[in-house]
Amino acid sequence: MPATTAPGGPPAPAVRVEAVSKRYGDRLAVDDVTLEIRQGEFFGLLGPNGAGKSTLVEIMEGLRRADAGTVALFGRSPWPRDTTLLPRIGVQTQSSAFFVRQTAHEHLRTVAALYGAPRTAVDATLETVGLTGQRDVRVESLSGGQRQRLAIASALVHAPELIFLDEPTAALDPQARRALWEVLRGLKAAGRTIVYTTHHLDEAEELCDRIAILVDGRIAVTDSPHRLVGASRAPSRVLLPEGRLDEATARAIEGVERVSAQGGSLVLETHAVGPVLTAVDRIAGLDGVQTRTASLEDVYLDLTARPAEAAGTAATTAETTEP
Repeated sequence: MPATTAPGGPPAPAVRVEAVSKRYGDRLAVDDVTLEIRQGEFFGLLGPNGAGKSTLVEIMEGLRRADAGTVALFGRSPWPRDTTLLPRIGVQTQSSAFFVRQTAHEHLRTVAALYGAPRTAVDATLETVGLTGQRDVRVESLSGGQRQRLAIASALVHAPELIFLDEPTAALDPQARRALWEVLRGLKAAGRTIVYTTHHLDEAEELCDRIAILVDGRIAVTDSPHRLVGASRAPSRVLLPEGRLDEATARAIEGVERVSAQGGSLVLETHAVGPVLTAVDRIAGLDGVQTRTASLEDVYLDLTARPAEAAGTAATTAETTEP
């Protein structure tokens, strides 16, 4: 289906969330969240457990009703259930349901039939997620990682325009996780929009065009991983082989803010990498010395460690709308 376009204007956002809130008893799980996800964008939603990520995604998907605010997918509200939207979206949840007495191929064939997808899509999708060898294995006999891949296949088999993936790599081994990255890159290259929640910050930094970090139900910041890392207050690290320099000498180097021993290395934290490296070279040489710049993990830990009040303030000052 072609992209939805406003008359005389650019394509409508794939997802628009405006002032959405959701409460469970005394707990405000989602607190006045507003965000916009463009068509073709790979958008990551990050935050600690209990931050409201899954609730917000379920509201976007139309699986849960917001107490306040509005959501639109391609300009249409997903709640109450809009059957015209269902073929355009694919959903993989944290707790996916399966036809456990069916084989993997039968299960995916059933899902494809529900969406009117061709049977040829079933074999192709099983191959995409690396389950061709398990096509005739009953779902109940699949491993946890294989079931996770089948859940992802169920979200992709009907070629949706908008794909919601909630911690899709949680049960995958490193090799399967990297293989899924390539699948997701291919989907983005084909123009699909992906909304992605994960606790793996390396994959968010690697895959996402933009991310939003939720803290206590509110968006603390929204921007590209590159810009967030570039604006980070986190120090860089200079790693010296063990025994190269004693801690007292390292602390005396101008620009070194903190010294610690980690994993067989002496780690010097600094915001002045050049001068510190020059000093280390003069004192002990640079053979075997490594540098580590700030990462998305540093940004994340900084934001999620702040009190909720600080996160709320950051939401009004740090958000950007351009990629």
